[in-house]
Amino acid sequence: MSKKPTRPARAASAKPKAKARAGLLGLALDNEDGHKRITQGEQFVLVGGSQETHEQMTETVVKTFEELKRRHKRLETVEPRELAEILHKSTPG
Repeated sequence: MSKKPTRPARAASAKPKAKARAGLLGLALDNEDGHKRITQGEQFVLVGGSQETHEQMTETVVKTFEELKRRHKRLETVEPRELAEILHKSTPG
């Protein structure tokens, strides 16, 4: 009679896997008017830049997250190349 192998019991001290986290950081250094511009979202932070540059960064990030949603993907799971392509496509101008 053969015994079926059993899995070892999970140790009580073993921690469950941490959930993957991801975020985007936008940094612009072309500010000459003295304003401190910071825009935060659930998964992004945009810092600095002239008013025009900061608005472009904001538009890019908003369009990027809209495209991820349209593709049914999350920032935590999208491949870096695909994210780069989406960011490029989402950049105004």
